[in-house]
Parts: sequence; structure tokens; C-alpha cells
Amino acid sequence: MKTKHLLSIYDLSNEEIKKILTFAFELKKKKKSVDTFNGKTLGLLFEKPSTRTQVSFAVAMMQLGGNSLILNADTIQRKRGESISDTARVFSRYLDGLMIRAFKHSDVEEFAKYSSIPVINGLTDYEHPCQILADIMTIMELHKIKSFESLKKLKIIFIGDGNNIVHSLIAISAVLELDFTLICPKEYQPKKEILNRACERGAKIKITDKISEVKDGDVVYTDVWTSMGFESEEKKRKKFLEPYQINDELLKKASTKCIVLHCLPAVRGEEITAAVMDKYENSIFTQAENRLHVQKAVLLHLL
Repeated sequence: MKTKHLLSIYDLSNEEIKKILTFAFELKKKKKSVDTFNGKTLGLLFEKPSTRTQVSFAVAMMQLGGNSLILNADTIQRKRGESISDTARVFSRYLDGLMIRAFKHSDVEEFAKYSSIPVINGLTDYEHPCQILADIMTIMELHKIKSFESLKKLKIIFIGDGNNIVHSLIAISAVLELDFTLICPKEYQPKKEILNRACERGAKIKITDKISEVKDGDVVYTDVWTSMGFESEEKKRKKFLEPYQINDELLKKASTKCIVLHCLPAVRGEEITAAVMDKYENSIFTQAENRLHVQKAVLLHLL
């Protein structure tokens, strides 16, 4: 059987996403450790700093009865120029699965090309699929959505930079047929190929630079203005994105049942105020917790 990877939301069908999320809810409800992966090891390879991705995958693997091995890209032979193809072949003989948090999406794709074990995208410059699966789980949980059909009735809004989180939100909106609005300055809109691919699937996506479009939003989501790898643009980004801060005044325009999401870490006082972070801590930190339950479901699906 061909090895199954999760590099993009598009690697999952509509039914597979529903299956993973349904399983994640069951795992959260049971909160039990099992021995499913007894004797199996998941490699966790990091080129970028990580808190939630690192901890959630390590704990998920442990609770499923397996082991995890944390690998720093600076301490393996890739640092000295060993090819991705050779590294992938070696990892495939040691490990049962590999999660990679990388700068370049193309590197993760190359790992998957030469790997005979499942490869999972733990974040790249292009997508963050595991985060977005946890986001949808959180939206369903906090809005008490019982069916995926009812999920389509919610107005989901992201405000800020059209980054990798947005790319995955656009993708899952296309696959699940969600109502998604992106509010961002014209200078930081998402990659055209992402939009084209979603539009080809008939996605209901609206992109605007008008902050007033937050009206009646059931979910208001944001992320840092300067993602990892873009630090040299920090001053420029602040200038363009300052009007797009999530604050109490902006949220008055949203639905009275609105929840606020942030994939973390947050820069309080920039993309979101400290007051809003504290007010909506239940939704934001439930979102963080759900990374664990989704990672477990993803691992069970792939491994």
C-alpha cells in the first residue's frame, strides 16, 4: 500500500477530515492512554522553534503507547550537507513516522518523496495542516456544532497576514465547503496558487481589505504579523497591519456568539490586545489543547 503523508490539507479527502475530527472528539472524551503504538517511534524534526507542535506530538505518541525522538536540524548531518533523499532513506529504516517543522515546504515534499514512512507537515512556509484541523475541532466544540453540515452555516473570519495558517484555512474551507472570509491588506494577501486551487473546487471564500467585513463573524481568528523567517520585514509589516488588530472595538461588529482564535504564540498589543486574549482565553487555550487530540487522531490515521 502506498505510504500516506500529510503535507497539505489537500492530502485529505472530505471524508478523511471528518473521520480524523470525529476520532479526535472521541479521544478527548475518553482521555485514555492505549498501547496501539507499542514499539513504534515517531521522529520530530525541527528547523524552527516549537512549543505546541513539539509537546503535543510527543505527548500524543506517548499516550498512544509509542515513543518520540526529538531531532534538531542543527545537530544532524543535514547541517553538514547530507542530502534530504539520503536522510529520508535512513530515517525510514529507524522510524515509523516523521513529523517535520521546516522553513521550506519543498524540503518536506522531498522528504516524503524518498520516505517509506508517513511524513507529517508540522508547519512550513506554505501550510500548517495539523493546526487547522485543531481549529475546526475547536470551532465545532465551542459553537456546539454536531454535524459538518451545520459547520457550513458559520461565518469564519481571519484577520491579518495571508500566511501559512491562511493557506490551510483556505484549503480546508474548499474541502469542507465552509464560509470563509479573509480580511487583510492588499500587500499581504495569500499566494495566488492557493486561491486558484480553492476556487477550482468551488470554495466560498471572500478576500477583502475592509475591516468592516468582520460584521456578524462567528469566528474571528488572527496570528502574528511577522511569522518565523520574515523577521527582516517586521517594521514594514507593522505599518501595514496595524489597522487589523483584534480589539474590543472591532469585536463589537462581530456576532454576539463570536469566539476568538489565535494559533499562538501571540504578541500581545500587536495583532491582538492583552484584554481580548484574557477575555477569550477559553477559546484560545482550548484551541491549543485540541492540538493534542488532533495529533493523536492524525497519527492513528497515518501510522
